[in-house]
Amino acid sequence: MTTAPTAAVLLIGNEILSGRTKDKNLGYIADYLNAIGIDLLEARVVADDEGAIVEAVNALRAKYTYVFTTGGIGPTHDDITADCMAKAFGVPITHHPEAVQILENYFREIGREINEARMRMARIPEGGTLIYNPVSRAPGFRIGNVHVMAGVPKIMQAMMDQIAPTLQRGEPMISRTLQFLGGEGDIAKPLKDAQDRYPDIVIGSYPFESPQGFCTNLVLRGRDKARLDDAFAMVRAGAAELVAAGKSRGVSEI
Repeated sequence: MTTAPTAAVLLIGNEILSGRTKDKNLGYIADYLNAIGIDLLEARVVADDEGAIVEAVNALRAKYTYVFTTGGIGPTHDDITADCMAKAFGVPITHHPEAVQILENYFREIGREINEARMRMARIPEGGTLIYNPVSRAPGFRIGNVHVMAGVPKIMQAMMDQIAPTLQRGEPMISRTLQFLGGEGDIAKPLKDAQDRYPDIVIGSYPFESPQGFCTNLVLRGRDKARLDDAFAMVRAGAAELVAAGKSRGVSEI
């Protein structure tokens, strides 16, 4: 269906699984990757647990072109992501000279103590390269095809901007949406017929309830505009037939 690079996201942190922190990173990364032609195909959330992180990293990096992780690279005892990456890749972890210099300069600049906890953020697995952080200076890193980023959304977003120029890209996905004023059960057959005819187009239905009753957003996505337009026209024609038959209150592009 596609030759675009593929990706997975690994969200790391007990605070996400407990519900204390509401994740804002996955959606941002998904939008970012879609815009540059990289297909995000899997996302996982794991606790601050060495075994779980190592297992997930090794599984995902073997399966996808890129892996993006968020969380667990701060200065406290539960920030274990860097150590877990070293274990996953089977390499030692040491203080990276450039990261040390960046942090020492920054903490002197802002008048903070250069203590052991803060310098933990300069520890990078052997073979890793830095992902610069223009927000709070503490870098992320890349090792193999894994990009290790902060969990704080503002910092993660800045790191994505640093990473993006280094990534292999495909053609961005194009998306078109119909709002069908009826239920999924009514539009299911026209959607299946269109999917069978256009297997290269991703067709999804997303129901919701409006004050007027059940509705469904029909989303079509693809990289070939002509094929997408043809599939969209077929779905729209099928939806219009249901409107004419009184099985829908209407259909419109949004």
